Amino acid sequence: MRRRLRIARRTIGSLRSEKTILLAIAIQLFVAAFSSFMVVGLVSLTDPGATEGGYEVDMAVSGNASDDLLAAVDSGESRDAMEFESRESAVIALSNGRVDGVLHAEYIERGRIHVDAVAPEGDFETTLVVVEMKDALGEFERQKRIAMSHRLTRQPLAVPEPPQSNPYFEFTYTVLIPVLAFLPAFISGSITADSLAEEIERGTLELLRVAPVTPAQIVDGKALAMVAIAPAQAALWLGLLAFDGTSIARPGAILLLVLATTTILVTLGAGLALLIRRRAEAQLLYSLTALALFGLALFAPEGPPAAIAKLAVGTATPITDATVIASFVVAVGAYWGLRTVLDRTVSLE
Repeated sequence: MRRRLRIARRTIGSLRSEKTILLAIAIQLFVAAFSSFMVVGLVSLTDPGATEGGYEVDMAVSGNASDDLLAAVDSGESRDAMEFESRESAVIALSNGRVDGVLHAEYIERGRIHVDAVAPEGDFETTLVVVEMKDALGEFERQKRIAMSHRLTRQPLAVPEPPQSNPYFEFTYTVLIPVLAFLPAFISGSITADSLAEEIERGTLELLRVAPVTPAQIVDGKALAMVAIAPAQAALWLGLLAFDGTSIARPGAILLLVLATTTILVTLGAGLALLIRRRAEAQLLYSLTALALFGLALFAPEGPPAAIAKLAVGTATPITDATVIASFVVAVGAYWGLRTVLDRTVSLE
């Protein structure tokens, strides 16, 4: 065990020269430390409607059916309608920056209304304007349906109210926390594959055997370092999230799942390095295989990201606990298989 710990300390010490790894850790630290601020911007990008009330869109409305459309546009807190005599004058106002978008409504045959929407081209503002246009047109359609409901010969089924949810809550627990929890595990597996393959490729791994140590002890030491560092990072990230005000219901269970996942990925990285023995090829194959395994895990009754989210929120089910246990079983089985092969290996040359 003393030899394994020495190899583990040597492996962790060598990470100080790996600028790519240090940069990745620094980025994770920044995301975790400033999560409260970053979530607002990230949610705005993925769900612009979540920022409703934080900005106001000025819309030009024109056409012979503009009266009802004006009311629909003005019904939103983030919208302000401006009436124009013609479509051309409204488009000119858009070009001059007086308005953010144009809605031109015209009556066509049998009382139907055709609406042309014009939005600015190619930037984030376009997304915000389009979201507000869709909301305005949806309200316009709803108002028209109510106004013409007397024409119905039978009563349609009532449309259920959409569930109310907090997009910031969803993004934090379903995206941010799983990413911060699993990213250290992926990095640990990548470091293992890179470090072991590089030492085999350069022939420096044989210097460790002067101690002497067995191939299994060398891999044990490197794996021990990488398996230990990922849960430590994840614990730091979860602590920073909690400090920012994001409560984590079951951090211990999350760290256990991270530990199991890290063991699986480190085993994968070590196995590929020992099999391929070339740094570039081992790294590429590790990345592709890890992504494939992660994709397959999503087809499980409850994938690892969903399990992390439920553990963080505090809504874990028996399937969630079974996912954690199954991950540990797979991790122990995978590393036992690697050690069985190494025990039969005479040399790492």
